[in-house]
Amino acid sequence: MAHVYTPGLRVTAHTSLQRTRRLPLKGEVLVAKGDQVRRDQVVARTDLPGDVVTLNIVNRLGISAEEILRYMLKAEGDQVTAGEIIAETRPFIKWFKTEIASEIDGTIESISSVTGQVMLRKPPAPVEVPAYVDGTIVEVIPDEGVVVETVAAFVQGIFGVGGERWGTLQMITQSPDEDVTPETIPDHSTGKILVGGGRITYDAILRAQDCGAEGIIAGGIADGDLRQLLGYDLGVAITGTEDIGLSVIVTEGFGQIAMARKTFTTLSGCNGHDASISGATQIRAGVLRPEIIVPSLDGEGVSTESGQAGGMGEGDSLRVIRAPYFGRIGRVVELISELRQVESGATVRVLEVEFEDGERAVVPRANVELIAE
Repeated sequence: MAHVYTPGLRVTAHTSLQRTRRLPLKGEVLVAKGDQVRRDQVVARTDLPGDVVTLNIVNRLGISAEEILRYMLKAEGDQVTAGEIIAETRPFIKWFKTEIASEIDGTIESISSVTGQVMLRKPPAPVEVPAYVDGTIVEVIPDEGVVVETVAAFVQGIFGVGGERWGTLQMITQSPDEDVTPETIPDHSTGKILVGGGRITYDAILRAQDCGAEGIIAGGIADGDLRQLLGYDLGVAITGTEDIGLSVIVTEGFGQIAMARKTFTTLSGCNGHDASISGATQIRAGVLRPEIIVPSLDGEGVSTESGQAGGMGEGDSLRVIRAPYFGRIGRVVELISELRQVESGATVRVLEVEFEDGERAVVPRANVELIAE
């Protein structure tokens, strides 16, 4: 049977996953290999150096740089508080005294007799890295982080915004084509990750925010609603740092699109279970997909995560990612060997696909994405 290499999304009810949890700079790892961890458990921590504030002492006191130490009341390494006097002149008449106060709480990092400047550093900012998923530590990266392994249901989305969150998965629609509106959002959604079927509206997201939801998942979203949510056009970038109070994941794309039936069925089977999600998305090199991870209660794995690309053959599930069949789900009927000319005039490799409603079409291979199972 013929095969072709194509990018794809993972949608599976049971698989083994590993997630690397790494600090931005060296610090302390708090767990050991073999430890069982919870998603909200801190596994590594460090301190980021505080920001630097520079004071031009010589200009403000009207002295030369070589004289700066004579006028300093604090030395390098001393702790200071905001408003505390750190340098002053000593005139004969005290009314003419000039004083310079610290602008921050922090430390005197350096006093330069060359530039006449004093550098103050704010206190370090603690950084803690949580496990993100319930699982087992299978590797410790000394001074940097860990690798966590879990057995879970795993669904990748097309696009998302918002960072890592966790909560209880709750289905809020009855079918994969039912839109998510404000009326479908439960009043008591605190700590919940809500799952709908079709398009999610801006008003529904606001309602989910107000009701305390940790995240919301649906088939599609209109670009206008996304713009209204963020307050700007996203463009091509890495998402995941948006401060919107929850994470939003769409599994199919932009516009009026129903969630793929396999995806809806997989998530429905996880209703009421704890889940970890991330809306982080990167479209360009180093593709990063939003994801939903629901750890298995029995903890027994059946496969190992294989990445985001693989071989596609006849009978495999796929999604069309360009017009005129954009967003439709189907299965490969035949990988046609001869080249075909498409509307643009280009001659490309194509395949025949049968959609869920039984309709068949011939589409360019570049216009489809494998749904890995």
